Amino acid sequence: MVILGVDPGLRATGYAFLQGLPGGVELVAHGLVRTEDDAPLANRLERIHGALFALLEQRRPSQVAVEDLYATQRYPRTAILMGHVRGVVCLAAAELAIEVTALPPAAVKQAIAGFGAASKGQVQAAVQRLLRWPEPFDVHVSDAVAICLTALSRAGVPLRLRVQEVVL
Repeated sequence: MVILGVDPGLRATGYAFLQGLPGGVELVAHGLVRTEDDAPLANRLERIHGALFALLEQRRPSQVAVEDLYATQRYPRTAILMGHVRGVVCLAAAELAIEVTALPPAAVKQAIAGFGAASKGQVQAAVQRLLRWPEPFDVHVSDAVAICLTALSRAGVPLRLRVQEVVL
């Protein structure tokens, strides 16, 4: 089972493809879709949609896991912009008939860092530790990996790195 995890953001959308196997998880691909701050909103959304659609078409995951909307009283505009990005993520998946699962940020933080109010840095460190990655991922990629790991865990895949056997 391959799942795409997406951390939706207008400036930078993080993504990660992970394969869930009986023995654990394997990181297949990861990256960022960046947009220019001064570009019109419609152009930025088109860029994100196009990039994610191409990735989905190429890799054909069984599911897309995306961060659920959340809003803070202090930054309500952030939730609105994130909603636009989530919309194009869902559209890209729907165009290819791929199931979308939304995960609350607190549930992802709880599953990955053991604390529902964990900071981005704590999630980043937990992801690095879980995947035994030599250096921290970009924070948006870390969030995408965390979202993907949580979706895989909910599907019964153990949250441990799958070590490939080396044949000599």
